Amino acid sequence: MASVDETALAQEDAGPASDRATRTPRRWNWPYIIVITSVHLLACLAVLPWLFSWTGVIVAAIGVIVFGQGINLGYHRLLSHRSFKVPRWFEHALVAVAICCLQGAPISWVTTHRRHHRDSDGPGDPHSPREGFWWSHFRWLAVEKPAAAETAAISRHARDLLKDPFYRRLQRTPVMQLVIFVPHALLFFAAGFAAGYFGEGGSAAAGLQLGLSVLVWGVFVRTVLVWHITWSVNSATHVWGSRSYDTGDDSRNNWVVALIAMGEGWHNNHHHDQAAATVQHRWWQFDATYYVIVLLRWLGIATNVIPVRSRRRAAQTQP
Repeated sequence: MASVDETALAQEDAGPASDRATRTPRRWNWPYIIVITSVHLLACLAVLPWLFSWTGVIVAAIGVIVFGQGINLGYHRLLSHRSFKVPRWFEHALVAVAICCLQGAPISWVTTHRRHHRDSDGPGDPHSPREGFWWSHFRWLAVEKPAAAETAAISRHARDLLKDPFYRRLQRTPVMQLVIFVPHALLFFAAGFAAGYFGEGGSAAAGLQLGLSVLVWGVFVRTVLVWHITWSVNSATHVWGSRSYDTGDDSRNNWVVALIAMGEGWHNNHHHDQAAATVQHRWWQFDATYYVIVLLRWLGIATNVIPVRSRRRAAQTQP
């Protein structure tokens, strides 16, 4: 990584609000805009009757859960907050699953999230709804970040990830992300084609129809759904919901987002206690992602699972 100078750090600290204050025009990140637009358009093919299949719908529904955990479990609770530990091979596998969600390289994702916690709903927050709801939902992704400021932010917020050659390669060579995403998409098509071709009364036409259906629903529709679920944590949970804690920001507990994001919608709880592996502070605040961690711990994969703050404090006061 390039060295960090004072100007770059100042740019990194300034955040999006400085653009308004100085009227510096925002430059659009056209490659990312093209990717987001293209995948949304490909997902819209799902409205074509020929591409509908219950198999595709089921694959998409399961995919939202499985691939969504690449983000929730992998990028968020494991890499961003280090709320538990897993073997390196399992960590890299989770990252590969997250890459298939097209949310960027892990170093960039973690840098952005740690900045969000440091400056939540302040001038340095990359995606606060105080800049506008749609800004927090997705428009912030479409803005090109100055290279010097981005380098400074990474050096400050993701030094632990920079030690891993795999993460550095994903960051420095974006095409590596396509090397993971494209084969996984082809695998979905191949599995659907095989099911249609070798199924009862199957044919090449049946294989092509089911293969494309699984590709559209299981990859493109699923990717768009995971996008908007993740983006809703950035936007909706800083606008609507209840607050259990005064965290100094606008974070809220939103049960709808918690339901579709497997617990991530208990966002005020998370901002109150970022280190904990769970955001379930009440019995009814179901945190599905945490129970995945519990399962991994039972299997002997997850260790050093960080409990909620009250239990950590109680453990410290015990003789």
